Amino acid sequence: MAENFKVEFLKEVLEFLDGLDDKARNKILFNIDKAKVKNDKTLFKKLNSDIWEFRTLYNKKQYRLFAFWDKSNKKVTIVVATHGIVKKSQKTPKKDIEKATEIMKEFFNDKK
Repeated sequence: MAENFKVEFLKEVLEFLDGLDDKARNKILFNIDKAKVKNDKTLFKKLNSDIWEFRTLYNKKQYRLFAFWDKSNKKVTIVVATHGIVKKSQKTPKKDIEKATEIMKEFFNDKK
């Protein structure tokens, strides 16, 4: 199956993933690979106009990787993952959405 987008992990996501046990990390990466080829809101969901989240439920824990789209390259669409959390409540923390938005702004400023 053709991928709809590529995923780029920023440093903080890699550090988050490194801190998880192998099975949780592998499940997150497996779900991201699935989200690349299949449009599924349980795996990849829009939070606001700019920010999305990769969603993984594993071992009764909700893992979230925040992300945004970079369509500046006309050939390849990239989803940039900014940081990850283990979600502790039903509601996605507003501060994490704001953090992802700030990282996105810096990312595009640095690209100019």
